[in-house]
Amino acid sequence: MTDFLNAFVLLANFVIVPATAYGAQLALGALGVTLIYSVLRFANFAHGDTMAFGTAVAILFIWLLQAWGVSIAPLPTALLALPIGILGACALALGTDRLVYRFYRRQRSAPVVFVMVSVGVMFIYNALTRFLIGVDDRRIDDGERFLFTVAQFRAATGLEQGLALRTSQVITVVVMVIVTAAVFWFLQKTRTGKSMRAYSDNEDLALLSGINPDRVVRITWLLAAALATIAGVLYGLDKSFRPFTYFQILLPIFAAAIVGGIGQPFGAIAGGFIIAFAETAFTYAYRGFLGYVLPEGWVPPGLVQLLSTDYKFAVSFIILVIVLLVRPTGIFRGRVL
Repeated sequence: MTDFLNAFVLLANFVIVPATAYGAQLALGALGVTLIYSVLRFANFAHGDTMAFGTAVAILFIWLLQAWGVSIAPLPTALLALPIGILGACALALGTDRLVYRFYRRQRSAPVVFVMVSVGVMFIYNALTRFLIGVDDRRIDDGERFLFTVAQFRAATGLEQGLALRTSQVITVVVMVIVTAAVFWFLQKTRTGKSMRAYSDNEDLALLSGINPDRVVRITWLLAAALATIAGVLYGLDKSFRPFTYFQILLPIFAAAIVGGIGQPFGAIAGGFIIAFAETAFTYAYRGFLGYVLPEGWVPPGLVQLLSTDYKFAVSFIILVIVLLVRPTGIFRGRVL
């Protein structure tokens, strides 16, 4: 029995807990992508760099608060700076829509045109973020780092393996639950949310019903920018901040949105956790785990690792391709790209 408990703790420490936190971050990012796609009808490739810009603004404010000696220890200062990052990302998104996307919307351009425009916007955002904060890794996790450490867990349980739970992981999951609940409540219960859903289902009929399209577009960009910033800050808090990293995680974010069903908010949440657990499980070395669950002498040689961690994002790509070939609408039957 002890061996199985050790095996479970080992798996929880290196797969279940990290994948849950990572899944929450992907879910928030994918939720922003699916909102833009369902309402504005194009895949926004600048979403990852929107995350980077909002996070960079938050980090600058974190530094300012730390210089002033302001903190909310044991919680990280990032929670205080998060609203400022959201304001920065919202201003950038609304400015971009006014200067760029609105022109193509009035021309009733094809969705592929918006996609290509978003690629150009992505590079501009990336350059702006690098100019704002640089290209180096930034650690933003101050305050109490662990709720409990491996040593504390071992001392309390007497097990050989230990479990560490970082404060950032718990904050990530709690914030994700609160934010997604608020977004679902907004979309389902408020008049503005219902207008967004109506505009998404049938634009012409929504216009005939008196819905203001410009207001719907603005609210969509505000929600997407806020979700992007929250996801970006939580990702940086859990790991570290580097502008190019947010360009890289655009692939798993899009994979999460498509796997769950593009255009389906609940699908984005489910897809985020599916992608996160798949990436973590496929790149974990199972030798230690098998040493507890298999009889002595049965453990295969080597790390027993399906893929190197260098190919982590390849897992997202493979899952994305399989879903597009087998079930293009995703798990919850979203729209076809």
